[in-house]
Amino acid sequence: MSDMEIIFLGTSSGTPTKKRNVSSIVIRRKSELLLFDVGEGTQRQMIISGIGLRKNVRIFISHMHGDHSSGLPSLLQSYSLLGREELLDVYGPKGIIEFALTNMRLLCFEPTYSLRIHVIKEGPILETSEYVIKALAVSHFIETYAFCLEEKQRPGKFNPQKARELGIPIRLWKKLQLGEKVIVNGREIDPSLVVSPPRRGRKVVISSDTKPLEKMIEFARNADVLIHDSTYSEVHSDKAIRNYHSTAKAAAMIAKKANVRLLVLTHFSARYENVDSLIAEAKSIFPNVIAAEDFLKIEVPYPE
Repeated sequence: MSDMEIIFLGTSSGTPTKKRNVSSIVIRRKSELLLFDVGEGTQRQMIISGIGLRKNVRIFISHMHGDHSSGLPSLLQSYSLLGREELLDVYGPKGIIEFALTNMRLLCFEPTYSLRIHVIKEGPILETSEYVIKALAVSHFIETYAFCLEEKQRPGKFNPQKARELGIPIRLWKKLQLGEKVIVNGREIDPSLVVSPPRRGRKVVISSDTKPLEKMIEFARNADVLIHDSTYSEVHSDKAIRNYHSTAKAAAMIAKKANVRLLVLTHFSARYENVDSLIAEAKSIFPNVIAAEDFLKIEVPYPE
């Protein structure tokens, strides 16, 4: 089983339907939960999905439209009701601080935990020892961002047989795996003799609400998974343009140009009870396409 999994908690646009809640996507990476957008009812979706209201979580809000952000105040309150003590980081566009603090005041609760709110701009917004999250300003009615989670390079594969042939004691193997040179019988051993070149990590891109953008192609370049706004079919392309959204076909064109491995369509207009036509339109351009649905889980394995 992969240690990275994408879980869709809401896949409708604007308003919920009987089968789809409004926008929210989780990336579960090792023991950490990265929550992208918190539409109304997201915390219930978290419970139904089996995720639960985990403590090791970071929250990212793409823009301040209600179907992407209105579930945040109730989630923050629930964490307090559950006695959370751990620091909580929330990342979002201009207005996110006022939105959170005003709702906390009106709902009459003080968090039991430290709440750190970050106002984001285009570029890197979070870096850990293992990955970077970047934001890309996209084209919507208001300030809106796409997100890219990109893991840093992993060490190459260690060749124990070669190490034995070179007479390297086992106690020195770890140093070589970490890229350090070692001395064996007066001879300097370079890690490249027993370790393959570094391997790339995984990359997941979430577009949020946007018209098709050329700069999304480079942002999503070689992504393992591209999750893209596909609110409309080509039949309603005029509405897509007018409402600052994308069609499934437009999303597929970006996926093809960006050379992604998998395209996931989401944020469907409530007019489409069945999205087979949107999948067909996308597949006419890019073959490896699926449509998201609430509670769909996708494992993201390493590229090799």
